[in-house]
Amino acid sequence: MRWTGGRRGGGVEDRRGLSGGGLAAGGGLGAIVIGLIGYFVLGINPSTTQAVLSQFGGLGQERGEIGTPRDDAGMFVDVIGTNINDVWAKQLPNYTPPKVVLYEQGTGTGCGYGQAAMGPFYCPNDQTVYLDLSFWAEMQNKLGASSADFAKAYVIAHEYGHHVQTLTGASQKVQQAQQSARSQADGNRYSVALELQADCYAGIYAANAAKVSNGEVALEAGDLEGGMQTANAIGDDTLQKRGGGQVQPEGFTHGTSAQRKQWLLTGYQTSDPRACDGTFEGL
Repeated sequence: MRWTGGRRGGGVEDRRGLSGGGLAAGGGLGAIVIGLIGYFVLGINPSTTQAVLSQFGGLGQERGEIGTPRDDAGMFVDVIGTNINDVWAKQLPNYTPPKVVLYEQGTGTGCGYGQAAMGPFYCPNDQTVYLDLSFWAEMQNKLGASSADFAKAYVIAHEYGHHVQTLTGASQKVQQAQQSARSQADGNRYSVALELQADCYAGIYAANAAKVSNGEVALEAGDLEGGMQTANAIGDDTLQKRGGGQVQPEGFTHGTSAQRKQWLLTGYQTSDPRACDGTFEGL
């Protein structure tokens, strides 16, 4: 993926190296984190983020340096995030960018205390994307995701997709529907639809990245395939099999590998956010 010449927004808050790694006020994450490692790869849906993180209290949030990080990984996040914002500014009237925080191990958020074991996540309370960059290696080494730069950009774009859903009201509607759902399995169907829509939004980003950057940020040969490999690696059915269990569709929260690939590709091929509303058909 071409990105080094892309525009840098300079709005990344870098908390790496600050003393936020230990869990305070409420004990350890324990079994909850063990479950999250498997299931919330590529982000927890925003309503779940609030429910889980709030259990660990509202810790004081550290304040990191805001700007463009000097290391390549941090610079990548700034360039890709800025590019995603430029795409959505063209697609969504009155779009406002989310905040972005880089951290290590754990940090305070507007939704409670976040830890790296949860993977990247978006908190709607403070409209912030939280990234522990060690996740890239975990995703490749333990889950079989691609090492291509676009695989990382896909993760970031998916989280920005949750921000778009907050701005459009989709996340709030899903939360309301889940509260009135007849069962956990019924509620999970809304979570799957929301996550697949965020995958579709990541595809829309990929289709428009070069257009809004005059080619400075662009997918190259093999990049889309890398994104598809990653989508395949983090489908609910694949993760359940990897965990040694049976496939249990009623427990799906993000969608199958086939669904995640399908909706990433739908966004890329249509370049139309309205096509992504199709994830909610039948609900």
